[in-house]
Parts: sequence; structure tokens; C-alpha cells
Amino acid sequence: MSASHCVELPIPAAHPSYEGHFPGQPILPGVVLLAELLEAMRGDAASRAWLGPTPQLTMAKFVAPVRPGQRLWASWQLPAAGARRARFEIHAEAAHATAPRCLVASGQLEGGADPAAQVEAVPTGTRGEGP
Repeated sequence: MSASHCVELPIPAAHPSYEGHFPGQPILPGVVLLAELLEAMRGDAASRAWLGPTPQLTMAKFVAPVRPGQRLWASWQLPAAGARRARFEIHAEAAHATAPRCLVASGQLEGGADPAAQVEAVPTGTRGEGP
């Protein structure tokens, strides 16, 4: 398994998607959460390589609304070499300072990188072959 990642998702309270979703009771659309997750993952070289050009969302569950101004954190762990799916979670700060962060979304991504491109090259002669 590779290292776990956890980053804050900097979504401003004035993000335009809050405006029409929903008037008077704004919540962040799930598609924005997913887009921010992918941006965060692309900020890490290993995650970017694993995602490749065509990652696919294989499962997503949105369990709590995100209100304007809530702080968010995304966490994920890339799978072992050769595996195609990684799980992610997105947490928000709790309503009370003494409460733990609350889960707002979770799911699974399938990397879009070419599996052959992820295999480390082994120099000639290291597998018992001649020079």
C-alpha cells in the first residue's frame, strides 16, 4: 500500500455554485466536491500518475450537506501496485468544536493510467539474463 494522503479542500464561502443550489438553503453540489478532490489528488505526483488522463468514479455516496464556509478535508490512499481502485473520503468540520470531523462523502475511483506505464523498468541483466 502507498502512503495515505489528507489535504484541506479550499472551497471559498462565496463559491458561485452555492448561489443556485439551493436559494435560501445553499449547499455545495456533489460534482464540485468531486472536482475539488481530483484537483487535490493531481497536486500529488504519485496520485496524478495513478489517476492518469481518464480516471473513473466507480462509486460515490454523499451523506451530509456542505454549507458555505465549512472547512473540508479530502483523504485517500492509492492501491497497491497493479490494483485499479482507490477509496476516498471527504470530511467537514463539525458544528461544535468538541466534535470530530463529520463524513460528507465517500467513494471509489478507478485510475486511468496505463497499467504498463506504472510498472518500474528493470535494467537488463538483473533478472538472471546475460549482459
